[in-house]
Parts: sequence; C-alpha cells; structure tokens
Amino acid sequence: MNIVLLGPQRTPTLRGVVPTMGLAGPVATITAGWQEREPDDSELDQQLPSPGINLALYARWQDVLDRDPEFAAAERRLRRLLDQLQDFYLVRLDHALRAVHDVARRGGSTQLRDDALTEAIAAVRDIDAWQLRRISDIQADYYAAWPPHERPVIAEHRAAVGRVLQEANALVIAGGHVGVLAATLHLFNVAAELSSPVIAWSAGAMSLTDRILLFHDRAPQGPGHPELYGTGLSLLRGVVALPNASRRLLLGDPIRMGLLARRLAPARCVLLEAGTRLDVDEGRLPPGTRVLADTGRVTQLEAA
Repeated sequence: MNIVLLGPQRTPTLRGVVPTMGLAGPVATITAGWQEREPDDSELDQQLPSPGINLALYARWQDVLDRDPEFAAAERRLRRLLDQLQDFYLVRLDHALRAVHDVARRGGSTQLRDDALTEAIAAVRDIDAWQLRRISDIQADYYAAWPPHERPVIAEHRAAVGRVLQEANALVIAGGHVGVLAATLHLFNVAAELSSPVIAWSAGAMSLTDRILLFHDRAPQGPGHPELYGTGLSLLRGVVALPNASRRLLLGDPIRMGLLARRLAPARCVLLEAGTRLDVDEGRLPPGTRVLADTGRVTQLEAA
C-alpha cells in the first residue's frame, strides 16, 4: 500500500500532491479528529479534484453510543480503565525519565555514566512496553466481551464505510484529536477495507503507526514527558510520527533528543514539518526523510 505523509496543513499543500499521484474518481476523507467540526470540510474539499466523500466516523461513533446504550456503557467503563492505566504509567514514567535525564547530565567517568544511562533508558523502555501490553490486554478483554461485529449498529456502519472505501481511489486522513481519530478508525475497521493509497498528516499520520507518541516540549507549563498513548492502524511499523516537530520539540537540545531517539529505537522518529512530503512505499521510508539520530541531531535517511 502506498502512503503519503504530509506536514501540517496550515498552509495547505494537499492540492499539489493529489495530481502527482494520478488519482481520478472519488476520494474518501476522514475528519473525525475534528470531532464536532467533522462536517466542516469545505476547505479540505477545495484541495481535492472533486468533493471528497466524508466517512463521518465521529458522527457514526456518536450514533453507535446513542442507539446501543449497553455498548456505550461498556465503552465508558473502558475509557475509565484506560485513563487509570495512563495515570499509573505517567507516575512510573516520570520517575524513570527524571533518572534518565539526571544521569545524562552528570559528570565523572564517561564509561560509568554511559553504562548507567543505558540501564536507565532500558528501564524506561520496559515501562513503555508494559504500558502497550496492558493497553492491548484491556482492549482484548473488552472486545472479547463486546465483539463490535456482533453489534447491529456497528455492523451497519462498518458495512457503509467499507462500501465507500472499496469504491474510493484514495483515502485522506486529516489531523485533530489523535485519541478520537484512532478510536474511530479501529471501531469501524478501516484498515481491513483499505486497498487504495492513503494521504495523511498530523494526527492522521500518527494514527497510521504502530505506536502513537504524545509529545510537547513547548507547552505553556513547560516541557512534558513524551508518553505512549497506544497503537494506530499499524500500516506503518517502526515509525514514530512527530508532526510539527520544530514547534513542539526542543530540537536544539541534543541530550533530550538523543534520549528520545534511543528510547524509541529501533523505530525511526520521523519529523513532519510544514511542506514535508514522504512517499512511503510498502512501509519503506524514502531517502531524505528527516529523523532523530541517537546523537540527538536531526539527520536524513540515505538510500538503501
């Protein structure tokens, strides 16, 4: 499957991308990350050869919650459980990452510091792995107890989404709230129906990966710890998408960036800036892709 990752679309570049892909005919769009603003897609349509067919995943999700109160109650219980899990994860992560940063900035023997740092980063990686396992376990138990395909309202919407995707020549996924976007993509089984190219940016790009990382070093309250939120569609494996990286990350701090790269390795930390276009062919990032190196510097991938 061909995937095109774009940078943020504050100054849209989508209009110039679509013609180069030779796309003709209907294009499906997903704006569920915009939540209540999901239908406000006229500006997006102007970037396409013809008005897109909005899959309305957020509206469909709300319809499921309205028409299937038992499933809605189970969904609320799931959300509460995952929120509690995230709280425990963040407590553990805070202590572990504080130790990592303290060790990284200590003086003394370089060899001893490097050994201690390797062990400290390993502890963070263990916490990250634990978090993803627990999310997976909780969600597996939930879907076993409440199989979506057996709920008539969900099955109805899945069938409708599948029909549109089967006829579309491409799928465009916009940004917004990555949690809502990932949840609706999973609920309506979008990955199973995909066969045409996908164009995505911001949260849309994050939702295609196998690890969604929330990050913001420039938040008003100060730098926060990058935290794993869960999994996207896993159409891109070994890729951690970092939209608007120059605005949201302290790229000038090589120690902090190097620790992030080492923590997430062997996955590539991919920087998606305004104007970025990455044509990913069968999961392979193209030469020139800007990534974080273990040194904390921004580098470019070379041709294989």
